[in-house]
Amino acid sequence: MFGRLAGWSYGHRWLALGIWVLVLVGVTAASQAVGADYRNDFSLPGTQSQRASDLLAEHGARQAGDSLQVVVKARDGLRAPAVQRDVRAALGRIDGLPSVAAVRSPYDDAQAVSRDGTIGYATVTLTAKAESVPREDVVRIIGAARTAASPGVQVEVGGEAARGAEEEGGAAEGAGMLAALVVLVLLFGSLIAAALPLVTALFAVGSAMGLIVLASRVATIADFTPPIMMLVGLGVGVDYALLVFYRYRHELLEGARPREATVRALDAAGRTVTIAACTVVIALLGLVALGLGSLRGVALAVALTVLVTMLASLLLLPALLGVFGGRIERRVRKRAGRAAARGREPGVRWRRLATAVQRRPVVPLLVAVLALLALSAPALGMRLGFADAGNDPASSTTRKAYDLLAEGFGPGFNGPLVVVAEGGMAEGRRIQGVLSGTEGVAAATPPIPSRDGRLFTVLVFPDSAPQAPRTADLVHTLRDDVLPEGYLVGGPTAAAQDFSDTVSGRLPVFVAIVVVLSALLLLVAFRSVLIPVKAALLNLLSIAAALGAITLVFQHGWFGVPGGPIEAFIPVMIFAIVFGLSMDYEVFLLSRIHEEWARTRDPSAAVREGLASTGQVITAAGLIMIVVFAAFVLSPSRMLQQFGLGLAVAILLDAVVIRCLIVPAVMGLLGRRAWWLPRPLGRLLPEVSLESPAHGEPVTAGSARTGAARRT
Repeated sequence: MFGRLAGWSYGHRWLALGIWVLVLVGVTAASQAVGADYRNDFSLPGTQSQRASDLLAEHGARQAGDSLQVVVKARDGLRAPAVQRDVRAALGRIDGLPSVAAVRSPYDDAQAVSRDGTIGYATVTLTAKAESVPREDVVRIIGAARTAASPGVQVEVGGEAARGAEEEGGAAEGAGMLAALVVLVLLFGSLIAAALPLVTALFAVGSAMGLIVLASRVATIADFTPPIMMLVGLGVGVDYALLVFYRYRHELLEGARPREATVRALDAAGRTVTIAACTVVIALLGLVALGLGSLRGVALAVALTVLVTMLASLLLLPALLGVFGGRIERRVRKRAGRAAARGREPGVRWRRLATAVQRRPVVPLLVAVLALLALSAPALGMRLGFADAGNDPASSTTRKAYDLLAEGFGPGFNGPLVVVAEGGMAEGRRIQGVLSGTEGVAAATPPIPSRDGRLFTVLVFPDSAPQAPRTADLVHTLRDDVLPEGYLVGGPTAAAQDFSDTVSGRLPVFVAIVVVLSALLLLVAFRSVLIPVKAALLNLLSIAAALGAITLVFQHGWFGVPGGPIEAFIPVMIFAIVFGLSMDYEVFLLSRIHEEWARTRDPSAAVREGLASTGQVITAAGLIMIVVFAAFVLSPSRMLQQFGLGLAVAILLDAVVIRCLIVPAVMGLLGRRAWWLPRPLGRLLPEVSLESPAHGEPVTAGSARTGAARRT
């Protein structure tokens, strides 16, 4: 099937290219016409914070909407006539702006001014949650607030809506693509050859981005989905195209003409790409099992991106090879001739590496595994949460507002807990007294009634910062030991803790689903019991090491990064993406090993030749993914920085340490047992063709094994 698709695309190259261009232009034009409607869904049905939020909205409490804080620090005090005049004027301008429900001045609330009178804040209540407020409305609020600034008067704006409005995109995508182009040019020695995988990836990612914009009009897709799609799409798109293109280059060197080489390359590597893509999709769709609304849209969007990149590698790349095949063939043969004249045999270094590992497999296996376990150890102490303004750049207005509030009112002021209950003010004042005397509480406000008078809220200010472990402990203490039944602890800080607890609780189920489904896919593909087990264990090891690296950098503050919790959904997203991507190299390497095993029945020779054939392309594909992912460390978003570092470290360890050291060592120790499959199970499994040899008909795992049994 893959060969026929490649033959059609190659023979109708201009039609195939035209279809892809029309698809890209069409979805792009349609998406721009209708516009994106990204919506974050951080609801967690059943949690206390969600029930508290629902109650606040139902009873018309002002705490139902998010708010901004206009923080003022005046050298001469907030009561100075000139300062008071300018601040009141600025707040008056804000009160008439869109998305503003109410403005409470620091001059109307004695608790909104610090004890020394130099720092105060105004509360700007918004009409909706921060993620639903238009960015331009928040920008106008910030601009109006800054009109009160003057020499000796500092004005900053804090709050989640301000953080979102201030954050700007970086040049991560461009830097990653440029680095990938450099690697490809060095690999192939030709700009045209290097550009083909990049062009394929760009067509795929561009088409997927347009489709997701259209989908956002009818489904809930988070606003942080596009950069994640770009991150994964570029890496996977170049990776898949490179696997096909490298096989195409191999077929040219074997003497095939461009059309024949294209058909053979897709017939062989196309199967690998398809199995690898299906594994990524399975891992991503496993996120649906977590039941987290904010991640379902992300998972579906990234899964669609992977599928589109797979189709581009199978249909668009053959058309591009049809257009530029002649030039590429001349360049490939010329470069191969120069290498032969210098006595360079393809894959000789990788063959020597495999031979060295097989000679003493225990030593490299133990060293590599112990190193990965050591890097994984910090992940055991990973603390999940969400970054707040305390992690923003020091130059941002949200970080300055955060620091001013902590200076004037204490560190817990930036993350108050919202205690919600039904009842009268007398009960509210009693609970205020109980909360004020609780260890870990710096202060508790008088009860604030809802608009219908049936509900009251008490704001509780911890004596520790929102991200501090002590604050998380306080949330559990209030819920479990202090407050009677019927009282709810909500607010952003409590919601972040609920999200982290939910992810931690459901993570084992998610991991089990992804591992089992992926192992079943490998079981069918390779007809072996031990291969899927080995692949799952090694993938888990590389993911754990990547999470350990993230913990060291972003939680413990290595390399000057501000320390803080790891974004709560980072572990599950990295697990889903890395587990799938790791299977790319697993399938690609083992397909070549299995091809040699089916041909020679020599397990040691199969490992050597498999690594010799794929070592260079695996490391090159890994290097491209690493530079694409690592470029996102340049992003201003802490979440994307963690994503980029985690994916880059995981791919580095997987492509270099695991595929080039651990896998040859394990396969050497297993020998013929690596391909063991009980006969009753073998009769139940369907026949699935793996990579076919360079010449001749495809060889299936079942047919090769049957033939060997008959010869025996």
